[in-house]
Amino acid sequence: MEPSADLHPRVLVLGSGGMLGRDLLRRFRDSGIPVLGLGSGECDITRRDRVAACVESRPWGAVINCAAYTAVDRAEAEPGAAFRVNRDGAAHVAEACRRENVPLIHLSTDYVFDGQSRVPYREEDPARPVSVYGRSKWEGEEAVRDRSGKHLVVRTAWLYAAHGQNFVTSVLHLARRRKELRVVDDQFGCPTWTEDLAEGLVSMVRKVLESPKGVPWGTYHLCGGGFTSRHAFARAIVEEGYRREHLVVGRILPVPTDHYPTAARRPPWAVLDCQKANNAFGIALPPWQTGLARMMEELYTPTA
Repeated sequence: MEPSADLHPRVLVLGSGGMLGRDLLRRFRDSGIPVLGLGSGECDITRRDRVAACVESRPWGAVINCAAYTAVDRAEAEPGAAFRVNRDGAAHVAEACRRENVPLIHLSTDYVFDGQSRVPYREEDPARPVSVYGRSKWEGEEAVRDRSGKHLVVRTAWLYAAHGQNFVTSVLHLARRRKELRVVDDQFGCPTWTEDLAEGLVSMVRKVLESPKGVPWGTYHLCGGGFTSRHAFARAIVEEGYRREHLVVGRILPVPTDHYPTAARRPPWAVLDCQKANNAFGIALPPWQTGLARMMEELYTPTA
């Protein structure tokens, strides 16, 4: 049994088995806020009846929807699956929260933008997704805005963690086996450690629980501070890795995106302006370099 199960959980986290969901549960427990996490096997958000039953089961103070279809390239071949989770599932959660008058925090992505800007995207900038994944997430946002009165849509970017498969763990895996890596240098974004994001979300939820009438509902960006290219991020990952183990890789070559074709287009500029969250909630995540260093410490620290 989870430690919080006997404490009448006040927060429900859907999609708790993913990278962010796992770290959210840990941060909530550390904060003393009772939480219950449900994975897709326990609450499949594509099923309206299951979502309704989960949301109606307790008088929740807030629901956080981390559940998502995140296979960006595979979504191009199976758009129906992506939209069932990212759009229709989001709608089911929003409808259930509205019926029960429960505040909803819904996680979204930088992929709602086309990446043609050269200044950080603000929340009110037009969404022009260029992939099935991006469109499904954008339509999920719209479903939340249309169906849930008390909501916070939180867009983030370039998530990584010490657990699960992500850019950081993939680069380290390759760096142990290959003498040369080729990484795109014309895609820019804001690397975000899931533990830093989880801490920011816990701060948002605390305000929702303690001062619900004063919450400025709406859409927010929340990412690691600063921005970088995929190539520079990979170099930083390898440098951190070299401090802790022997890596085979000797060169990390910059290449343009068209030398590394993928099924789904990526926004070349995915930098998000997070000032609105700082102004409204006093939240500013640490610089991405700090998050990476702390994540690597966790990755290389043996567990008891």
